[in-house]
Amino acid sequence: MRETVRALQSRVAALEAERGAEHDRKHGDGGSNHDGPEAAAALSTAANELKASGGDPPVTSASITQTPGEGGAKLPSVLPTQLPGGATLNYLFDGYYEYNFNAPIGRVNYLRAYDVLSNAFSLNQADVILTLDPDVSAGRRYGVRLDLQYGQATATLQGNPANERRPEIYQNVYQVYGTYIFPLGRGLEVDFGKWSSSLGIEGNYTKDQMNYTRSFYFNFLPFYHMGVHATYHINDKLAANYWIVNGTNQVEPTNSYKDELFGFAVQPAKSVNWTVNYYNGQDHPDTTEVLTCGPAPVQPGLCFTPIIPAPGGKVHIFDSYATWNATPKVTFALEGDYVIEREWATASPGRSSAPSHVDGAAAYAQYQWTPRLALAARGEYLADPQGLFSNVSQYLKEGTATVKYQVADSLDAFFEFRRDWSNQNYFLTNKTGVFANAQPTLTVGLVWWYGGKQGPW
Repeated sequence: MRETVRALQSRVAALEAERGAEHDRKHGDGGSNHDGPEAAAALSTAANELKASGGDPPVTSASITQTPGEGGAKLPSVLPTQLPGGATLNYLFDGYYEYNFNAPIGRVNYLRAYDVLSNAFSLNQADVILTLDPDVSAGRRYGVRLDLQYGQATATLQGNPANERRPEIYQNVYQVYGTYIFPLGRGLEVDFGKWSSSLGIEGNYTKDQMNYTRSFYFNFLPFYHMGVHATYHINDKLAANYWIVNGTNQVEPTNSYKDELFGFAVQPAKSVNWTVNYYNGQDHPDTTEVLTCGPAPVQPGLCFTPIIPAPGGKVHIFDSYATWNATPKVTFALEGDYVIEREWATASPGRSSAPSHVDGAAAYAQYQWTPRLALAARGEYLADPQGLFSNVSQYLKEGTATVKYQVADSLDAFFEFRRDWSNQNYFLTNKTGVFANAQPTLTVGLVWWYGGKQGPW
């Protein structure tokens, strides 16, 4: 009996080693964890024979953790990513260490969206994402998505009580929306809920970006909207977009005006994608909060009194960006924006309709040196003559150089130098009341993710 057990143990160990060697030949370090069916079947058969012979099977990469729950149930050793019906679960952790050469008081980096602290090990964001994409070919026209987010990025995205009167309710729900594709022409895709704004080329998840830090325009343009979003594919190269939403960065509106976006996305060539957006909105509230409620408050815990007359000036955002994959290794991108806002629609005594505006552009380039190593650069100019973005009349520039290295599957390391500068002494220094016209920083960022969703998140 002992000889039989030893023989079967040797057979299982040999099959496990053979499977590992085959995995390395196919995938290299950090490759897929899915093995071929033949190898898995052979290993399973040998392990079952060993168990029947009274031997203990070896621990393998396919083993189940022997942790009993209620009734002796066994739990899988890793979190699942594929759910019934084609849904996926996805997880992300994004952290960084950044050094600001100005050594600012309070370790605060000015005008940064996510990398807000200097000389600190920081948690940018931790996310859990549930997705179920529509699949018309399989007969499912509906889908749903939920993104839960925690960390410093959450405060940036959701932390303005003046704009979002009850941010604590929605703060950790970065996105949640349902999708339905109506059988109209090539398909009319309609989303309802809260979603990440597609104004501007940069997005929330660092793993999908060229650079670790975000541009001024990412920080300035809207982060999210609540409402209805529709996309219609006119043909293989052209799609039209329309939104009607509560406002910019508002789940609950602060006025009765409904903002709209009209845009299109075009692919004139296989290697070129171009998006153009026009957004019309009204950001000024028509009520103000008071301590004592009337007989019928609008929301539990919220008391309002009307602003008479309420400012009715509009905001107009003209946003366009394009990406060109010049070669399989070289990518260029360009973004241009013009934003104009008024407090009052028409001038009258004590009410100015003078506009405030921001305009400029950002340019990007990336070279994929090896399958794991990429070099990227960004240059940006933002004119803020009325202080609409920074609360100071100034003209801002920034230059960023990034090395992005894929340490392993689902683990990226970013090494980045960035310099912001202005025509004004605006940035914090290590002396109270003394400001500098530049802000140089050095950043190391680490991003882990795991999940079943393919492509950009």
